[in-house]
Amino acid sequence: MTKPTLRAILATAGLTAASMVGMGVAPAAAQELPTVVLVHGAFADSTSWDGVAENLRGRGYPVVTAENSLRGPAIDAASVTDVVESIDGPVILVGHSYGGTVISNVHADNVEALVYVAAFMPVEGEPVALELDPIRFPVTALVPPVIGLSIVDDASNIIGKNVDSYITPALFRPFFAPDVTEAQAARMAAHQKTIAAGALLEPSGPPSWAHTPSWALIPQQDQIIPTSAERFMAQRAGAQVTEVPGSHAILVSNPTAVADLVAAADSGS
Repeated sequence: MTKPTLRAILATAGLTAASMVGMGVAPAAAQELPTVVLVHGAFADSTSWDGVAENLRGRGYPVVTAENSLRGPAIDAASVTDVVESIDGPVILVGHSYGGTVISNVHADNVEALVYVAAFMPVEGEPVALELDPIRFPVTALVPPVIGLSIVDDASNIIGKNVDSYITPALFRPFFAPDVTEAQAARMAAHQKTIAAGALLEPSGPPSWAHTPSWALIPQQDQIIPTSAERFMAQRAGAQVTEVPGSHAILVSNPTAVADLVAAADSGS
């Protein structure tokens, strides 16, 4: 059973900040907003959250954009966990794409809600590559020539993680972000971070969504994670789902939709 938020309790009781003052009760706790921690996915960096972060800050939310090394769920989740646990107060954790795998592996006591944006929501023991199965979920564009491979020189990397993948710049906009401007897509392609090929093959740990309320934003024209796969994962996780027109880059093309869902997660609605 999920724990209702303070705002939800007050709404159910018909209480407002004004009525609380009239009753001699300080409403400060009800006015406090959680910190929103944004975790980017593969083929992106923290700048992909700029529009969402600006929108949320305009609504009064403290926002932190966490760096994601894209090395594998265990390593990346440990890094994000450190960020979350350094925050005093409740957190709403938001992940895009592979960032959804990362937040699914973050177990911190101050996370009150999870928001998945065009994202993976794996179960324990599942590598996210299974959710790109073209037989069950046709069809992802994450195949050559859209995807390229590069060799990482660091020989100490775990076998399978010394090969990184990236999206071919000339094909970035048609497949990853067709609903943003050419100039914006060019900036995104230039900023993209490569992901260890082995990161998509690493089994995920026990999912945080099993004990934390979750929300999912599904773009209906996603060519990277098949929309059918996103629906399947969200239903399996018991997430509250919102579908909107848009591409895998929905956080850039429609930041308001993402911010709206974060606000819904905050209110528990």
